[in-house]
Amino acid sequence: MRFGAIGNMDKPGLAEAVTLLVEKLEGSGVDYVIDAEIANLLAEKGVVLKGVHTATRVECVSNVDILVAFGGDGTILTAARSVGAYGTPILGVNLGKLGFLAELAPEDMDQAIVDIINKKYHIEERLVLEARSPQIPEKVFRAVNDIVVDKSHSSRSIDLEAHINGTFAVSYRGDGLIISTPTGSTAYALSNGGPIVTPTCDVIGITPISPHTLSGRPLVIPDSSTIRVVVHTGNEEVLISADGQDEAFVKPFVEVVIRKAEYRVKLVKRVDRTYFDVLRAKLLWGKDVRSM
Repeated sequence: MRFGAIGNMDKPGLAEAVTLLVEKLEGSGVDYVIDAEIANLLAEKGVVLKGVHTATRVECVSNVDILVAFGGDGTILTAARSVGAYGTPILGVNLGKLGFLAELAPEDMDQAIVDIINKKYHIEERLVLEARSPQIPEKVFRAVNDIVVDKSHSSRSIDLEAHINGTFAVSYRGDGLIISTPTGSTAYALSNGGPIVTPTCDVIGITPISPHTLSGRPLVIPDSSTIRVVVHTGNEEVLISADGQDEAFVKPFVEVVIRKAEYRVKLVKRVDRTYFDVLRAKLLWGKDVRSM
């Protein structure tokens, strides 16, 4: 088994967390590679790696059995796009605030790495969305959480049509639309009133952003569907974004076609922790705040 390590260089505690990983892997005689930028950071901290264990980010992502991503949820989303069709399983270590996608805190790594070496873990596959727009034919957006089509810089609402499998489904007036995976149901979609969807469901969510009607409700459809979003904005630019990271501004006429990608992202999960444990811990799901 070979581990790879990448991380968010701006996160406090990155060097210390990676050092814990290195010490555990070297003590267990397990092979690993670390992103060269992190290795330089470790060297500045006086941590000397035994042998040659540095590599480019591409090598860390593509030539390992487990990729350890140190950072917050954004780091894991970036790692997922970097992995792409390589299919490398990702183990997230939270150095951020919420860390909903991350499986571990740094203090959990010692036992977790032992469990992984002993094959006491499971892989959870997550849906990935792919979006294209005829207005920017060279661009492909891929998202683990969501594809968002919104009004960009304008303070005015926009009109959108959603067509599903070639059939007109619904029109919305508001600030935009969130097309989300089950993983992304607890992200931007949730903050706009969308439902929580367990991550192994084979569905796609459509959630309006600030709809100007009480009948503008979220919609859940099979993940085999193709969604075509048509935007009517006048002369205002529209923003298309994937996971809030990869984005493009498009002038009208705007059309976006979203479907599931040909691959899924694989996340490393502990056998003694369920999705509902995460909901309760991270989102205080089911908690009565009056008794806290």
